Amino acid sequence: MNRRMSTDTLRSRSAMAALLCLGLFVAVCTLAGRANAVERKLGGELKRVLILHSFGREFRPWSEYARSIKAELERQSPWPLDVQEHTLLSARFNNPGPEAPFVEYLSSLYQGAFPDIVLSIGAPAARFVQRYRAKLFPDTPMVLTVVEQRLVNRSDLTDNDVVVSVRNDFLAAFNNILQVLPATKTVAVVVGASPLEQFWMDEVKRELKPLDGRLELVWFSDLSFEEILKQAANLPPHTVLFWGLMSVDAAGIVHEGDIALRSLHAVANAPIFSYQEPFFGGSTVGGPMHSTAETTRKTVDAAIRILKGEKPSSIKYEPIGFAAPKYDWRELQRWGISESSLPAGSEILFREPTMWESYRWQMLLIAAIIVVQAGLISGLLHERRRRQLAEVESRQRLAELAHANRYSAVGELTTSIAHELNQPLGSILTNAETAELMLKGASPDIDEIRHILADIRRDDQRASEVIRRLRSVLRKTPFEIRTLELNDTVWEAIGLAAAVADGRRIALSYVPAATALPIKGDPVQVQQVILNLIINAMDAISDADMKKREVNVSTARAGNQAEIRIADTGPGIATGDLTNVFNPFFTTKPEGMGMGLAIAKTIVEAHHGTMAAETLPAGGALFTVRLPIVR
Repeated sequence: MNRRMSTDTLRSRSAMAALLCLGLFVAVCTLAGRANAVERKLGGELKRVLILHSFGREFRPWSEYARSIKAELERQSPWPLDVQEHTLLSARFNNPGPEAPFVEYLSSLYQGAFPDIVLSIGAPAARFVQRYRAKLFPDTPMVLTVVEQRLVNRSDLTDNDVVVSVRNDFLAAFNNILQVLPATKTVAVVVGASPLEQFWMDEVKRELKPLDGRLELVWFSDLSFEEILKQAANLPPHTVLFWGLMSVDAAGIVHEGDIALRSLHAVANAPIFSYQEPFFGGSTVGGPMHSTAETTRKTVDAAIRILKGEKPSSIKYEPIGFAAPKYDWRELQRWGISESSLPAGSEILFREPTMWESYRWQMLLIAAIIVVQAGLISGLLHERRRRQLAEVESRQRLAELAHANRYSAVGELTTSIAHELNQPLGSILTNAETAELMLKGASPDIDEIRHILADIRRDDQRASEVIRRLRSVLRKTPFEIRTLELNDTVWEAIGLAAAVADGRRIALSYVPAATALPIKGDPVQVQQVILNLIINAMDAISDADMKKREVNVSTARAGNQAEIRIADTGPGIATGDLTNVFNPFFTTKPEGMGMGLAIAKTIVEAHHGTMAAETLPAGGALFTVRLPIVR
């Protein structure tokens, strides 16, 4: 987030800070009370750690150091920690306001409950705690970390201080630029306008004296960041950008985090270098940089040793220099920088591996799977072909067996068929003879003859219908699926069996469903199933010589299925025979072959239906056929 800061605004905010202290007094008391309660609960082992930021908790590069130090300290600490973080902020402004309100705030906050250790992040925070030590934390040990050695105020150091400093080697950083990009003629240095940034601009100029005549340095310190972006988008050839520090630009706009760097990277037409590791990985090319891990390691080591009781004056560290150079492979590719020009021992990160390098084992596994699948598919296709041939052959055998079964059923219906034909044929003969006699008369009754001819036509159609139904049952055709109205199909089967039922003095009744029952199936085979079940029912009654001789046929809808129920008043099916009644060659008839019900069930299952048999409580057998209804 960027915001413009004027001198008047800063002064007014500094005045408001004093009022803020009063408003926070209650919160201070609550905080102190909560810390005491936690300490009592943990048996006095709680360690209070105060982290003081120079520029802001989310202001790179210091925010990355602070985050790393805090995480590592919490990981290594053998005690529970109460970590409090505060930000000085004044170091970010061109004209910092008075620090007194902030000092009063910290004094009120920690009055009577001093932290066990103070960690300052950056040079401004280090100088602040040194300047106000006596008032704020007179006896509290301090670790002044992430501070450049030139900014350490050594005259104010006490025996309670440990310094973890770094050393900026700008000459090494710029020599690295010349090594990886030998054609470089100009370096545009991006640096802000705060007092701290002005200090470092002077230091860079001083350190780079040996490169006079070899490099031209262009300074962006007197530009607003908006102007810097415009300049960076139109840099001349053989120019690079060096990212120093951008806390506040010449227009007074404060820049938090690495948002400004990302904005610069998005528009710049030249590579960007920096000496800070927190800016590495997405925006800068790389090179020798300060190691966040090394600074963190020494800072946490000092803090743990102090908290364990070691005297801070006995803990000494040499300033931390640049770590081994490392580079962002993506930036090397973007700017055409050859890896051969990098210093010996350089580390290249974020390299995008080739497809083979990334997925070698996966690709080998996929290739093996493809080979295996090809073999399996070939085998399955061969097996599928064999299965199709077997299904065709099986269907042909079923059709032939069903055809033979239909001949057998029709043989049992011979009497019914003869009766069905004799009646209309006899009526036709009688009506024809009557018409001849009437025509021999002197004045034949034409109206009567017309009625006789109508009767002859009706009887002829009746005989034709009987023959059609017989032919449909006996014809040998392949399995043919079409939409049927089940009520009509059952009615036709009833018509074929009606005469047999009359001849055997059996009451054959049919109760169709109130609604249509459309199904998909072969009309001949469905009718064959119904005829088989009706004939079996009539045989059961005839064989048992029952007094009540009835066969009741009904259709109904059961959910998404059409149901045919054929019940008789015979002796029923023995309990031991229920499990075998649909098995081939199982029969209870002396002259039966035991194939009728087996064929009927096979036909029903080929139509994706089911068939079941049971014995009714009142006596007799019930066969239920269910077939799916067409939606």
